Amino acid sequence: MLELQNISFGVTEENGTGSVNKEILNDISLTIRDNQFVVITGPNGGGKSTLAKIIAGIETPTSGRILLDGVDITDKNVTERAKAGISFAFQQPVRFKGIQVLDLIRLAAGNKRMSAADACKYLAEVGLCAKDYINREVNASLSGGELKRIEIATVLARSTRLTVFDEPEAGIDLWSFQNLIQVFEKMRAKINDSSIMIISHQERILEIADEIVVIREGSIAAHGTKDEILPALIGTPSAVEACKVLTDK
Repeated sequence: MLELQNISFGVTEENGTGSVNKEILNDISLTIRDNQFVVITGPNGGGKSTLAKIIAGIETPTSGRILLDGVDITDKNVTERAKAGISFAFQQPVRFKGIQVLDLIRLAAGNKRMSAADACKYLAEVGLCAKDYINREVNASLSGGELKRIEIATVLARSTRLTVFDEPEAGIDLWSFQNLIQVFEKMRAKINDSSIMIISHQERILEIADEIVVIREGSIAAHGTKDEILPALIGTPSAVEACKVLTDK
């Protein structure tokens, strides 16, 4: 279980008159329970991706605490949080010239001796023909959709307590997106003593959620089950208007 307690985050920006403090997150408190598929949504610029990076340890909160299974991980870095059981998938997966897909899956699993056959099982889970990909380099020859699914295969190989996806639909075509939805549906069906958190605007992803959290202007505008939150989101013309509707309830 992940607990965010009064998380705030700000940066200092320079303008023509000097330094200005800009608040991005303001007093966020949120619990991600075990065996839950949680989607974070809301208007662009509201702080969603910043929150994901704070959970992963890429950014450090200005104030507040982060607990994973009751252990304070606020001061732990990315590597330490990964060892504690948090996986993070970027909007744009990293390409690794010279590294084969098999090597990447072995690294993720922490098993240098994993057989190609065992690694292929993870590729099959994300809908890729293993024999076509297992020996390919993770480089520019792979499409955005292929990279997304290979990245998810590495996440499955790690089998962590919490997996955070930052807008996984970004930069992929419709065909790849349809396949991505199927992968997430399978992941949702197989959740066991772990949790999945996705930053997304997509209705198809919101429909898979157990819980939806709406963030607007750095604060939680709404949080509840899919049945409580989704009707208001899809019944309004924009995410901004949806947030206003939910906040005014």
